This record gives sequence, structure tokens and C-alpha cells, in this order.
Amino acid sequence: MIQQESVLDVTDNTGAKKALVIRVLGGSTGRMRHSRRTASVGDIVVCTVKKALPNSDYYVGNNRKERSTRRKVKAVIVRTRAPVRRPDGSYVRFDSNAAVIVDDDKNPRGTRIFGAVARELRDKGFMKIVSLANEVV
Repeated sequence: MIQQESVLDVTDNTGAKKALVIRVLGGSTGRMRHSRRTASVGDIVVCTVKKALPNSDYYVGNNRKERSTRRKVKAVIVRTRAPVRRPDGSYVRFDSNAAVIVDDDKNPRGTRIFGAVARELRDKGFMKIVSLANEVV
């Protein structure tokens, strides 16, 4: 369950390392409960890159003026700490919350994806991410 202000690990080779969720696109809300949108595996979120490698496009300096120019990116959730229920009744859960930065056509910006990704990405139409991943769980 990823929501606004959640910090995600970026698990591709774009140079971004940590991203902060600023908006969940789609996602689900509970009926007759608090209406905060939450994202799970395969949902798209809008993030801002908080930590990046110094030689990447996402890196900004350490002074206040440069930090205010952080880039907004779209990312798809590939791993969550919260269990995801599968149609056969089993659950899958990962050690960390992770995302992959994507462009407007749902294609990953990076050329490599590190770590395992959930099988639910295949159903949601992220075949390029599934094919680049080391392991599909």
C-alpha cells in the first residue's frame, strides 16, 4: 500500500535512487472510510526524485535553490512490503517498496532493472519491464 509521501527505492539504472510519491494515479479508495488513494503493484504514481547519482540527469546540487528544481517523474510500482493477494489465494510480499521510472508510453526509461518484480505487472501491460527484470515472482 503506497500512498502520498511514501519513499520508494528506484530499481533501474536511470541514476535515481530514492523517490517520494506526490500523487497516486488511479489506485483504490475505501468505501465509507478515509478516502486516501493507495497504490499497489502495477499502479502508476507521480514522484519527485529525492536522491540520485551525481552523474545522472536527476541529480541536483546541495544548496537550497538547486534542490527546489527537482524533477517530477512517473513511476510504476514493482514491489511492495504490503502483501498482494493473487487469484489463487496466495500472497506475495517483498522486503522493500520499489518503483521503475517510466515515460508517458509506459516504457521504462532505464535499460536495466535490478531485483525481482511481481508477476502482476504482466497483467497490467508492462511487458517491457517484465522482460528486463532479473526475476519475476
